Amino acid sequence: MKNFKIKFMALCLAAFVTNDLNAADKNKPTVNSDGSVNTPSHMMHSDNPLIKKWVGPYGGVPPFDKVQVSYFKPALEFAMQENLDEVDKIASSTEAPTFENTIAALERTGQTLDRIYTSYGVWSSTMNTPEFQEVEREMAPVLAAFSDKITQNLKLFKRIEAVYNSPEKGKLNPEQQRLTWNYYTSFVRAGAKLDEKSKARLSEINKQLAELYTKFSQNQLGDEMGKYLLLENESDLAGLPKSFVDGAAIAANNKKFPGKWLISNTRSSVDPFLTYSDRRDLREKAWKMFINRGDNGDENDNNAVISQILPLRLERAKLLGYQSHAHWRLENAMAKTPERAVQLLESIWTPAVNRVKEEVADMQALANKEGAKITIEPWDYKYYAEKVRKEKYDLDQNEVKQYFQLENLREGMFWVAGELFNFSFVPVNDVPVYHPDVRVWAVNDKTTGNFIGLWYFDAYAREGKRSGAWMNAYRNQQKMDSEINTIVSNNSNFVKGKPGEPVLISWDDASTLFHEFGHALHGLASNVTYPTLSGTNVVRDYVEFPSQLLEHWLETPEVLQKFALHKDTGKPIPQELVEKIEKASTFNQGFATVEYLASAIIDMKLHLSQEKNIDPDAFERNELAKLGMPKEIVMRHRTPHFGHIFSSDGYSAGYYSYLWSDVLTADAWEAFMEGKGAYDKEVADRMIKYIFSVGNTIDPEEGYRAFRGRDPKTEALMRKRGFPVTNTGKSGSNPGTGEKK
Repeated sequence: MKNFKIKFMALCLAAFVTNDLNAADKNKPTVNSDGSVNTPSHMMHSDNPLIKKWVGPYGGVPPFDKVQVSYFKPALEFAMQENLDEVDKIASSTEAPTFENTIAALERTGQTLDRIYTSYGVWSSTMNTPEFQEVEREMAPVLAAFSDKITQNLKLFKRIEAVYNSPEKGKLNPEQQRLTWNYYTSFVRAGAKLDEKSKARLSEINKQLAELYTKFSQNQLGDEMGKYLLLENESDLAGLPKSFVDGAAIAANNKKFPGKWLISNTRSSVDPFLTYSDRRDLREKAWKMFINRGDNGDENDNNAVISQILPLRLERAKLLGYQSHAHWRLENAMAKTPERAVQLLESIWTPAVNRVKEEVADMQALANKEGAKITIEPWDYKYYAEKVRKEKYDLDQNEVKQYFQLENLREGMFWVAGELFNFSFVPVNDVPVYHPDVRVWAVNDKTTGNFIGLWYFDAYAREGKRSGAWMNAYRNQQKMDSEINTIVSNNSNFVKGKPGEPVLISWDDASTLFHEFGHALHGLASNVTYPTLSGTNVVRDYVEFPSQLLEHWLETPEVLQKFALHKDTGKPIPQELVEKIEKASTFNQGFATVEYLASAIIDMKLHLSQEKNIDPDAFERNELAKLGMPKEIVMRHRTPHFGHIFSSDGYSAGYYSYLWSDVLTADAWEAFMEGKGAYDKEVADRMIKYIFSVGNTIDPEEGYRAFRGRDPKTEALMRKRGFPVTNTGKSGSNPGTGEKK
């Protein structure tokens, strides 16, 4: 659905909260029983820049330079009321319901709210200050109530239902039929058919969940921003690469610790520290700090929050007629049922655990050989894995990093987009940005010169920015009434080095960079009529497929020879080193797969459970023991900081989707390998036609079959990860018969 549901949930994924959620405030907006919003008169600003239409080049751009946190609340209030008025006009029409006066009319609503949400989402995820957090806490339940006022509007739903059931629907074109189906099923799944008492309870549940999601996210951010490991002496730096040390010094200086070094409580800082630090005692401290985010028994502890979220989700699912939250979430996904998703996860678990046992044995043998009288613990895994990699493959990841300069790889992504999509990227300086780190490029068609869209790049970590990497669509492509070009962004958390020196990144970080750019290309390549069906607005277990697929182009010789250039000599990465990388491509896949699978399985088990009083820590511990979780590994995202599933409904009962999508990814890449290679134009054209450009206008299973000529098979995934290939049959559309994350 457009605006009022999907966008709100996406924003909640990046929302953060810390204080009392129920404090009374005379300035709080309220939603009346008829759906209207009471807005204190002194809060309305006719000159609020967030309310105005975007102006400037490229079809208008977000007014990031004019944003003030105080603008958000009155702007949201105004836009909600405007949207409710627009919807009421459609619902109250005396004309017989048709596609044009109901479905298409709904597509035209909420444009002001869309624009405001863009800036609101950016501030939530990248400019999150205590002042902004107050707005989030206040607005989360109001936005939830507003959303329900639309989906529970009976007159509106009856019109949607009439169009959906009309014999005239067969005369609509396929995209219009898909849009009609999307509105109808989304409204039904949101409770449109419930009685009034049930609707009221559903709305109350949604408001409570919105508050809890915001609290969870802000607790997580609180631990990421508020906890760190301070290195005070030169001896604390043993084993760390110079580029990492320089970044840690800058981080310490920013925290007012001049002359020292700071390890932030984020993956981009902790992972390289665990990989290279010779100080086992400090590795243990860094590891425990990181894996215990949201689990420290203090004001940022998330266990109580999760214990409230889970029963509310279960109650909501039962209210809507589903067995569990997982069954509700997966009904319209490719997997269809949680049982099919679990079957895929469990089919990979045993070979992955067996590989972990081999990896641990190799590491323990090396530690023994070096005379280290230790037993491999979780804080040793990355450190000794890197040593084993050097011994087995003569491959030093720190040596690889010398060739992986962030800016060169960005140019490499642009080159790939040019080869596959015929896109060119031109830097622009005539649009406002929300932070000096943000840069913008215009994307054009190389042949015609036609403007495609804008690409914003926010590369570096900073205070108030959530960790990880992600893509946003600031504006969806559409051509409903006129050609509207998309605006997309990629966001990362690379650590800045010294001014003037290149930022060196690891192979894994480079892969993530390409992954997120794949999401951006999914948005940029979109060529659909209606915004609700545009770009990345596809089912959860399909959306990661195009992005994971693009990761493969990083490893192509064309990219490595042109863009993997040594930071000092400028020479391309030697073929000998490339061959070592290829030989080691499946190295440590046991660790990577098991830490992911553990998170995905726990996610699913939490949301299949019928228990109403779950202790998250105990549940995680007990279920992992039943699984036979290797003691040397923890979940990639432990439950108390599992933002994918508890900062919104976004990936809840859906973290499996990274593996589901990777089945498609591995199989699709083999289509290129069976052809003329990575840059096979015929295969690339099919990929764009049936995968990247169609958005949600067709069923993803049909789209994949049109691209590949058949359903995907899990064998390709097993080959990709270096696991034994068994006759598992089909996957993707039918895994039952057979993330970045």
